[in-house]
Amino acid sequence: MSPLLVFLVVIVFFTAILVAYLTKQFQKENSIYSSSYQMKSLNKKVKTIEKEKVLAETLNGRFAMLGLIAAFGAYLTTGQIIPGFV
Repeated sequence: MSPLLVFLVVIVFFTAILVAYLTKQFQKENSIYSSSYQMKSLNKKVKTIEKEKVLAETLNGRFAMLGLIAAFGAYLTTGQIIPGFV
Protein backbone atom coordinates (compact mmCIF):
# COMPACT_ATOMS: atom_id res chain seq x y z
CA MET A 1 0.00 0.00 0.00
CA SER A 2 1.25 3.43 -0.87
CA PRO A 3 1.67 6.06 1.84
CA LEU A 4 -0.87 8.30 0.11
CA LEU A 5 -3.51 5.57 0.22
CA VAL A 6 -2.84 4.95 3.93
CA PHE A 7 -3.08 8.69 4.58
CA LEU A 8 -6.40 8.96 2.73
CA VAL A 9 -7.82 5.92 4.54
CA VAL A 10 -6.88 7.44 7.90
CA ILE A 11 -8.46 10.78 6.94
CA VAL A 12 -11.68 9.07 5.80
CA PHE A 13 -11.79 7.04 9.02
CA PHE A 14 -11.41 10.09 11.27
CA THR A 15 -13.93 12.02 9.17
CA ALA A 16 -16.49 9.23 9.58
CA ILE A 17 -15.96 9.23 13.35
CA LEU A 18 -16.31 13.02 13.46
CA VAL A 19 -19.52 12.95 11.40
CA ALA A 20 -21.03 10.24 13.61
CA TYR A 21 -20.15 12.20 16.77
CA LEU A 22 -21.52 15.48 15.42
CA THR A 23 -24.71 13.81 14.22
CA LYS A 24 -25.32 12.31 17.66
CA GLN A 25 -24.59 15.64 19.38
CA PHE A 26 -26.89 17.49 17.01
CA GLN A 27 -29.72 15.04 17.59
CA LYS A 28 -29.31 15.48 21.34
CA GLU A 29 -29.32 19.28 20.99
CA ASN A 30 -32.33 19.14 18.71
CA SER A 31 -34.33 17.01 21.12
CA ILE A 32 -33.53 19.37 24.01
CA TYR A 33 -34.37 22.42 21.90
CA SER A 34 -37.63 21.05 20.54
CA SER A 35 -38.88 19.96 23.95
CA SER A 36 -38.02 23.24 25.70
CA TYR A 37 -39.02 25.73 23.02
CA GLN A 38 -42.40 25.47 21.36
CA MET A 39 -43.04 27.91 18.56
CA LYS A 40 -46.23 29.81 19.21
CA SER A 41 -47.67 31.79 16.37
CA LEU A 42 -50.08 34.65 16.71
CA ASN A 43 -51.34 34.08 13.20
CA LYS A 44 -53.00 30.72 12.62
CA LYS A 45 -52.12 30.81 8.89
CA VAL A 46 -48.39 30.50 9.59
CA LYS A 47 -47.08 27.01 8.96
CA THR A 48 -44.63 25.51 11.41
CA ILE A 49 -41.53 23.77 10.16
CA GLU A 50 -41.21 20.14 11.17
CA LYS A 51 -38.17 19.33 13.27
CA GLU A 52 -37.16 16.55 10.84
CA LYS A 53 -36.80 19.09 8.03
CA VAL A 54 -34.70 21.37 10.20
CA LEU A 55 -32.50 18.43 11.18
CA ALA A 56 -32.16 17.29 7.55
CA GLU A 57 -31.20 20.76 6.30
CA THR A 58 -28.69 21.29 9.09
CA LEU A 59 -27.03 17.91 8.48
CA ASN A 60 -27.02 18.58 4.75
CA GLY A 61 -25.19 21.85 5.33
CA ARG A 62 -22.67 20.23 7.67
CA PHE A 63 -21.94 17.41 5.20
CA ALA A 64 -21.52 19.97 2.41
CA MET A 65 -19.01 21.93 4.49
CA LEU A 66 -17.20 18.70 5.34
CA GLY A 67 -17.04 17.82 1.64
CA LEU A 68 -15.59 21.22 0.77
CA ILE A 69 -12.94 20.84 3.46
CA ALA A 70 -12.12 17.34 2.17
CA ALA A 71 -11.84 18.61 -1.42
CA PHE A 72 -9.59 21.47 -0.30
CA GLY A 73 -7.40 19.08 1.72
CA ALA A 74 -7.15 16.66 -1.21
CA TYR A 75 -6.17 19.50 -3.50
CA LEU A 76 -3.49 20.70 -1.09
CA THR A 77 -1.98 17.24 -0.59
CA THR A 78 -2.24 15.80 -4.12
CA GLY A 79 -2.90 18.71 -6.45
CA GLN A 80 -6.12 17.06 -7.60
CA ILE A 81 -9.63 17.49 -6.28
CA ILE A 82 -10.36 13.76 -6.64
CA PRO A 83 -7.04 11.91 -6.18
CA GLY A 84 -6.43 9.27 -8.83
CA PHE A 85 -9.21 10.55 -11.11
CA VAL A 86 -7.97 12.13 -14.32
